[in-house]
Amino acid sequence: MFLFKKIFPSISNNTREISLSLSNYKYILDQTKVPTLNENDIEEKYVKGSGPGGSAVNKNSNCVMLKHKPTGIVIKCHESRCVDENRKLARQKLIYRLDEIQNGVYSIEAQKKIIEEKKRTKKEWKRKKLNALKSDWILRENS
Repeated sequence: MFLFKKIFPSISNNTREISLSLSNYKYILDQTKVPTLNENDIEEKYVKGSGPGGSAVNKNSNCVMLKHKPTGIVIKCHESRCVDENRKLARQKLIYRLDEIQNGVYSIEAQKKIIEEKKRTKKEWKRKKLNALKSDWILRENS
């Protein structure tokens, strides 16, 4: 497929690489189509979070809510106590969501799923081959 390229580990490239150790190859994710965020298109609010944490959650507004104006996507992030960290995480989530909407099957998450599926099928094939060799050996030894 043309979603990712197979290269030898010695070849370097300017794009980000994800090494999934599938034989001696590295797979490179195509990140050329990932959208960039324009700060003018984002509406940012700080709201009170929810969940466990008691008074720290009920009194502090450290949950970040981003709204992407052109698409209307709303992202709410309250994974950390730190507002700056939540801002970064919320922006990453927004980029991933925009990538999924804009690129569909060519998004980063879809490419990762395809690589994992290839890895899983290759592992399964190796396991079946080994089991067949073992059963053949047992038949030869018992005869």
